[in-house]
Amino acid sequence: MGKKDDTVCYTTEEIEAMQAAGLGRTNWSRDDTYEEIEAQIAADPDLAVPANWEETVRPGFPFPLPSRENKRQVTVRYDAEVVDFFKNQGRGWQSRMNAVLRAFVESQRGNGGPR
Repeated sequence: MGKKDDTVCYTTEEIEAMQAAGLGRTNWSRDDTYEEIEAQIAADPDLAVPANWEETVRPGFPFPLPSRENKRQVTVRYDAEVVDFFKNQGRGWQSRMNAVLRAFVESQRGNGGPR
């Protein structure tokens, strides 16, 4: 694998100097409370999950499973609590997670959301 052109390495001293000069892009001094974070999430229409999402999951799930031909492999990061919830339900947890996401997508399409 070749070196990426946008990869940059800094020493600890260089980072401290950048932060002292106000060049950092991270706002380390900001401490959002749990309530503020929840309010931000609630205000984001893209994060709205319908109360009846369970009703929109395909009947008979997890079988029959959809063809692998329509699947794409991606790398994503989810909250540990979310992953644990699905994993604790046992085998097929990724398919169940997909079904929940599919139900959300279909509910958004029904509400005039993006296609």
